[in-house]
Formats: sequence, structure tokens, C-alpha cells
Amino acid sequence: MSEPNPQILRCHSLGLNRHQRQVLEGIDCAFSPGELTAVIGPNGAGKSSLLGCLAGVLPCTAGQVSVNEQPGSSIPRAEWAKLCAFLPQQESPAWSMPAQDLVALGLLPWGRSFSRVQRQARVRAALQQVDAGDLALRPVTQLSGGEQRRVQLARLLVGDAPMLIADEPGAALDIRHQLQLMETFRQQADAGKIVVLAIHDLGLAARYCDRILLLENGQLRARGTPADVLTRAQVADVYGISSEFRWREGRPEFIAGDLT
Repeated sequence: MSEPNPQILRCHSLGLNRHQRQVLEGIDCAFSPGELTAVIGPNGAGKSSLLGCLAGVLPCTAGQVSVNEQPGSSIPRAEWAKLCAFLPQQESPAWSMPAQDLVALGLLPWGRSFSRVQRQARVRAALQQVDAGDLALRPVTQLSGGEQRRVQLARLLVGDAPMLIADEPGAALDIRHQLQLMETFRQQADAGKIVVLAIHDLGLAARYCDRILLLENGQLRARGTPADVLTRAQVADVYGISSEFRWREGRPEFIAGDLT
């Protein structure tokens, strides 16, 4: 059973210093239930740092993250673990276990709230969501990088948390599974969850996301709809490429061009 949906997840003048370097500065933004948000920007722009702060795994050094105007730092960790599920950018299993057991770790915050039968049903459903049902009994150390990522995504989904935060969730996935992944996150947002993804594929961001945050050098360069953010001038300035944002048969498309 998931916790009641939060009304809003917000950053208030968020700043973060890491390794004696300021990686985030003055970030003000908010995330609402029912929205799928992409965090984009060049390498080193601060995407992973922002998601880490949102997920509560990195303590901000300025400002704060709040849920329903309650500081995230004041929410007990056991409660936070039920509220927010987080998938980091890189994660390798430290020991061999069946994939279904790795997915079941996502239910730890609920303790004995679920029966064995309920846990098994949730694990099966989560694996099916990411097209990994046939991997359930395979040792995770024997899976390919893409297969491991799908199992990790199942662990993200298994608890049905109202906030899902994932850092480059499509990394190592083939094209089919990237599309399937974005469809799944779209469904999660449409069901009323807050979903925040750091992604590099601007085409997927344009196609599936309601809002985009564009980071540059640790600052929030732009925010808004894909059409608002992925303008030709802005993409050229931040990424150094030509591009086109257009609508085709009622669907948004982003086309990357040449280096500028």
C-alpha cells in the first residue's frame, strides 16, 4: 500500500557543495503529482546532484527540499523511504542473488506490512512492468548491464511510492526497452505520482514529459514545457548543436542537428 500522495515537492533556493566545489546554486522549482519531469543538461551540469538532493540522499548545503512545505530533513527516514523511491545513476550488485530477491529489497521500508503472498505478487508485477519476468530466478551477477537495469527499475516500482526519482534510468537499455520505460513512467505520472527523471535523450524528454528543467553549470537555466525549453536558440547555446522542435501528427518531436 502506498502512502498518500504528497501535494508538492519543492526546492527552496537549493545549493550544494561537493568536494570543495559548488555544484548547485539557487535552485527554485516545484514538482506536482501527475507530472512527469525531465531534468536535462550537459555533463557536469548538476543533474545527478539535484536528484540526489530531491531524493534525500545528498544533504543540501543551502536552502532546502520540502514536501507539503515540511522540510524533508525533518521527515523520519523510515517515513521518507515509503514516500520516495530513488534509482541512482550507477549501481552494481555486490553479491549474487536471484533478481526477484533484489526487487523485493524495495519493500523493506514496509517491514511486515505485506504477507509473503503479497510480496511475491508485487515482485512479479514489478518485473512484468519492465519486461523482466523471465529474469526472476536468474542471479543478478549473471545478467547483462541492460538486464540488471531493468531489475533495478522493478525494485524502484515495487513499493508503489508516490514519488519516483530516477537518474538516467534508460542507461544501458536498448531502444525498445527505453520506450517501454518511458511509457511506464508516463503511466506512473498519469496515476497521480510525482516522477522526476534525469535523462540525456532530449527526444524522449520532448515526447513523454510534461515539464523540463534545464541545468547549466549548477544553475537552473530554464523550466517549462518541452516547447518552452527546447528552443533552437537555447539548445544551441547550452549544448552547442542545431536542433528543431516540431509537432508531427499531434506529437512533439525533438530533432538534433549538427554541431554549431
